[in-house]
Amino acid sequence: MVDGHLVVPDFPVIPFIEGDGIGKDITGPSQMVLDAAVKKAYGDSRSLVWKEVPAGKKAYEQTGEHLPQQTLEAFREYLVGIKGPLETPVGVGIRSLNVALRQTLDLFVCMRPVRWFKGVPSPIRFPDRVDMHIFRENTEDIYAGIEFMAGSEKAEKLRKFMETELGVDQVRFPESTSYGVKPISKEGSERLVRAAIRFAIERKLPSVTLVHKGNIMKFTEGAFKNYGYDLAEEEFGGHVFTWRQYEKIKKEKGKAEADDLLAEAQRMRKVIIKDVITDAFLQESLLHPFDYSVIATMNLNGDYISDQLAAMVGGIGISPGANINYDSGYAIFEATHGTAPNIVGTGKANPGSLILSGVMMLEYLGWNEAAEHVYDALDHTFSKRKVTYDLYSQMEGATLLTTDEFAQEIIGNMH
Repeated sequence: MVDGHLVVPDFPVIPFIEGDGIGKDITGPSQMVLDAAVKKAYGDSRSLVWKEVPAGKKAYEQTGEHLPQQTLEAFREYLVGIKGPLETPVGVGIRSLNVALRQTLDLFVCMRPVRWFKGVPSPIRFPDRVDMHIFRENTEDIYAGIEFMAGSEKAEKLRKFMETELGVDQVRFPESTSYGVKPISKEGSERLVRAAIRFAIERKLPSVTLVHKGNIMKFTEGAFKNYGYDLAEEEFGGHVFTWRQYEKIKKEKGKAEADDLLAEAQRMRKVIIKDVITDAFLQESLLHPFDYSVIATMNLNGDYISDQLAAMVGGIGISPGANINYDSGYAIFEATHGTAPNIVGTGKANPGSLILSGVMMLEYLGWNEAAEHVYDALDHTFSKRKVTYDLYSQMEGATLLTTDEFAQEIIGNMH
């Protein structure tokens, strides 16, 4: 990173984690597709240099650790990497490998783009109108992992402290209650919303929506909404128009003048900053997906939203993801699905999620021409209804391809 911008060599080293389960089935084919796209776009002047680093079950068998220090050091040294799905160890080791990577490198944005490819089955009428980018906070909220089990010494201490020191008397069954703490900070909220607004401005996208449950959780999720509006108005005043400003003008000068200012902001291509309650968003995004572009939200809300929106355009099998620190430049792109141990080695695994995560990586590197080759090829491949097992079962007249055949089909459709 130099002056806030990533400086990329022509032959960047990309550390990658193969992953557990179907990770070994999808990693090779995904790399073939990405290599082919880079070759198509730049000839021999650029290429990705793949460097495998251990994590997960393979790492534990080799080193006795699920996440060796050498793996973390590789991501620190090379800044940008990619990973397959990792199994969360049960009963041993760290709580979650994915969370550990995000927390250790302070990857505060979980970024999930949601778009539809022609031919992919969808439960909604107009999937072509879905084009959203989710910015999910990655280090606070439930990912802080602050929980105390009912009956434990710490839970009892916390209960007594809340009752005697804070006057809390709303817990219905205190003796059998487990507790969790939901930290939402000003700094954590601001850096997430800042990244979302910058992304919208750079991509010339129409809006950023703050999704929250602030009507009930007023001092955590409600604070997130207020922090977001404050930051937008203070740091991006000339580039944005907020719904809070609209409501203020409407109250002081009337709806007509507020509508005129909103229309003027839209004509000037300013980013509209608005907010919506989480449960309303889950409905509205299904009914009116074209009203939403960039979504900024906290961790738990983002988890729900990401999977619902992915289901609207084909499911998590072709849903990409990234964990990014836009300040330090650290970024790990990842398959968003699980390890699917029941289909390992059968050729049924869909490499689409990892391929598209690699496309996000190409865009992050600034290699947009190569990224466009993959997007275009995927459109052609899905239009021809040539798909892997997960989508084949949902499509009439489709041709069933194995994992490797699907990757080769994509490469063949790079026009």
